[in-house]
Amino acid sequence: MAQLVAILATTHHPFYYRTSRLPADEAPPFAAEWISKVAAYRETLTRARPDVLVMVGSDHFHQLWLDNMPQFLVGNAPVYDGNWENEVREFGMPKLLLQGHPELSSYMLREGIDRGFDLAFSNELRIDHSVTCPIFTVRPDADLPIVPIYTNIFAPPLPRPERFVQLGRTIREIVDAWPSHLRVAVIGTGHLSLELGGPRQFGPTGPDPEFDAQAVDWIARGDIDGVLKNVTLDSLHAPGNATHGFMDFMLMMGVAGYAAADHVDSLSLFHTMEAYFTWYPNPHLVEGPVDGLGAGLDLGVRA
Repeated sequence: MAQLVAILATTHHPFYYRTSRLPADEAPPFAAEWISKVAAYRETLTRARPDVLVMVGSDHFHQLWLDNMPQFLVGNAPVYDGNWENEVREFGMPKLLLQGHPELSSYMLREGIDRGFDLAFSNELRIDHSVTCPIFTVRPDADLPIVPIYTNIFAPPLPRPERFVQLGRTIREIVDAWPSHLRVAVIGTGHLSLELGGPRQFGPTGPDPEFDAQAVDWIARGDIDGVLKNVTLDSLHAPGNATHGFMDFMLMMGVAGYAAADHVDSLSLFHTMEAYFTWYPNPHLVEGPVDGLGAGLDLGVRA
């Protein structure tokens, strides 16, 4: 069977790529710390030595629109074009061509349907920065095949938070059951509190620092009961109009089996809180000790 070697959950800040390439005299004051935290986070994937990446993200109305909006979609293509023209123009991102993994894509579709999820699929999916940002941060060589999974966090009616958690658990079951010798990492990106186009966009911090701190604590501890008790489709409007992306973090908690994270880190930037989490479901498959990774937070978890 396949070996699930790492689970990563992170934000996807589209300005990181450009910021990380600025000369020191042109970089913003937070750039050095941001780059350092990302480098530590990247190592949590590198040491797991994955062969294929399952990438969970959400299309930002680039390819999926209101005329046809699937709730959950699996990419089923041999290759994926990455980044759209506005992402190149506004964020300085390069175009990418990423290899797919049709065998795993097809297996996930068949098994997902059989396990109660009527998954949509696309043989011509073009991915955006929810998938390419973590490629830039944790696998910048872009040398591994991917299986992208898109969730609907933007276009009501949305799946409820519980459904995201259920999908995460199902992804874990499917990967664990895949009859393959390959090493798999699952990487998902979402949001903490976030405002897009509203009055709280581009503030000195994320629009709701209290929610951000609580969210990081929930994820770090694997406290799915605390999340489900406090997070609903309605409640996610309060921290910011795009905070429903937090449900992708909930999905990743499902993949991790509600375990405490092995690596936890965060950074408060203008208008958003960046967050980085890694779990090792099979620590014996990872190079070096699991404890003592990264900067970590004092949350009583291994960090």
